[in-house]
Amino acid sequence: MSTQSFEDLLVWQKAHKYVLSVYRVTKGFPKEEMFGLVNQMRRASASITANIAEGFVRIGQRDKLHFYNISQGSLEETRNFVILSKDLGYILEEDKAILLVLASEVSRMLNAYCQGLLKYY
Repeated sequence: MSTQSFEDLLVWQKAHKYVLSVYRVTKGFPKEEMFGLVNQMRRASASITANIAEGFVRIGQRDKLHFYNISQGSLEETRNFVILSKDLGYILEEDKAILLVLASEVSRMLNAYCQGLLKYY
């Protein structure tokens, strides 16, 4: 089966699950964080999948890797926000653990995808 769309990429699917989890968890944040931490977490997490999608359509290895690297940076940004959210008492330890496990899985997949690109090109 060939990959027709970024939606076919397992890394995008796992990252999408992570984004949905970030949105779900941030629904319970205090209203005063709506334009602060909530906005930052949601934008950073959505950037993960957006950059995977954009990288998918790029032709050259360098372009693809650039967008996947941006995606990895956005992922790390959200990891930081997850830790901060727990420390501020906005999320439970269980939610933090779930999000960090998902983030680690996405990170490993992104790294493997990039390594595969380096071998392919």
